[in-house]
Amino acid sequence: MARSARYRVPFRRKRIGKTDYRKRLRFLLSKTPRLAVRKSLKNIRVQLIEYSPSGDRVVASAHSNELRKYGWLGSTSNTCAAYLVGLLCAKKALQKKYSQAILDIGFHAPTKGAKIFAALRGALDGGLEIPHREDLIPEEARIKGEHVAAYAKLVDKNKQFSKYIESNLDPEGLPDHFEEVKKRILGSKD
Repeated sequence: MARSARYRVPFRRKRIGKTDYRKRLRFLLSKTPRLAVRKSLKNIRVQLIEYSPSGDRVVASAHSNELRKYGWLGSTSNTCAAYLVGLLCAKKALQKKYSQAILDIGFHAPTKGAKIFAALRGALDGGLEIPHREDLIPEEARIKGEHVAAYAKLVDKNKQFSKYIESNLDPEGLPDHFEEVKKRILGSKD
């Protein structure tokens, strides 16, 4: 450890890899709420966060477990679920009179076609205005789950898609199920 008088210990959140303060400063200077998309192995969370001097305020939030309320039977961590969570969060944000945001992907790498950008597409389709690059967003067929349906035709469904079968969802019917749940989210009063 350095013992000079000039040595300054970095902020704790920077040391443990939780906050990029340069990126955070750019978000704050824009004076626009940020759409934070966070994913884990089993869930996806999308939040519209507004800066406040006493601490950030979550204005609107959606979690992939909320999709069950709208009849979603598929995985809560796939690309389809990410899109639907983004759509749900945008709907909640518009109800609270927020129409603009900046995408905050945290420490996730901006990979073309990633789930994070599927959530962005959902928020855009939900009515939020978010600056973005169109080439990063996954294709429409992938968002709807058509790649899963095509793969399900090639393999033994009982081995590869046992969780889908347990929840009474045929993996080949995922695109239709996706459209049904999307209509329910758009048509709900919540």
